[in-house]
Amino acid sequence: MSTRLGLLGALAWVLGGCSGDSANDSAAAAQGSGASSASGSGAGGSGGASGETYTVTFDPINVTPGSENTQCVTKRLTNAAPIKVPRIDNVLATGSHHLIVYRTNDTEEAPEPQNCQPFVDTLDPSKGSPLMITQKSEETLTLPDGVGFVLEAQQMVRLEMHYLNASAADLQVSATSTFHVMPDAEFTDAADFLFIGNPDIDIPPNSAFTLGPTFFALKPDLQASKFFGITGHTHQWGTNVRVATAPSESGPDTAVYDVPGWLWDEPETVSHDPPFTLPEGGGFRFTCEYQNGSSSPVGFGESANAEMCFFWAYYYPSQGAYVCAHTDQVPGGYDICCPGDGFCDQLF
Repeated sequence: MSTRLGLLGALAWVLGGCSGDSANDSAAAAQGSGASSASGSGAGGSGGASGETYTVTFDPINVTPGSENTQCVTKRLTNAAPIKVPRIDNVLATGSHHLIVYRTNDTEEAPEPQNCQPFVDTLDPSKGSPLMITQKSEETLTLPDGVGFVLEAQQMVRLEMHYLNASAADLQVSATSTFHVMPDAEFTDAADFLFIGNPDIDIPPNSAFTLGPTFFALKPDLQASKFFGITGHTHQWGTNVRVATAPSESGPDTAVYDVPGWLWDEPETVSHDPPFTLPEGGGFRFTCEYQNGSSSPVGFGESANAEMCFFWAYYYPSQGAYVCAHTDQVPGGYDICCPGDGFCDQLF
């Protein structure tokens, strides 16, 4: 594998996603039961009234044993005016590996679940950006006082569901995402989303493996950001994710994510109150640990049978949503953060 092709392949996986043959082969095994719905308690309201909520659902679909896939629905909210969202509640049914909630600039609804690439359109802010990722059966993201995600009038929202039925019986997989609204007068700052990972995973059969620590220098325009929530992410062989801040590659480190008894299938989102900032000129250092219990080597991939090493963080004031990665597949290593890096355009 050439250096260029190796880097392209790894970063395309990280930054654009690839469902893989197993997902395509299993697509026919999942049958949708009907259109998903978007509703709001404040439909036609002011867009800034306290107590308003808007809900988008990925309605139940039947998933047969052994099936894995990523599917999306896109729905239009009923908010008549722009809203600020200080809280999102996500609920997932058994079999849902993770849910990604996006605001998008799509113009047409797609209410029926359909196959989609993970992190679709993440690199192009003109098309949309992630708001929240959930890998727990129930999770609430509460933003700091005065901080909210900004949603336009009749905002289009995409729910991206990665599901896996590892049981011997059919499962009904579904998801719900509810957006709470703050009064406009209380809003001070817009929030956004940062996603950082390392694709250099090569775990021998029946072996422990540690990836990292990986240092990622943060973009200069994010140096003053205030981070208020952070979550680590692996697949089934992951045993821990740890994240720290550091002024440079040589440290010293300050831990910001180190969860005792960390669980890959329900990773805790650690809230920081007050929010933390990075040292001037510094970045994040993260480590992922694994115990491969299979008789086969495990590499990086979107499938639940492959592995990942990521964390995502919520921050303000918004400088946009970013998906970033570090790889050592080139001498000296390579950092990329999209959108904004010239290399991003070569991935897609």
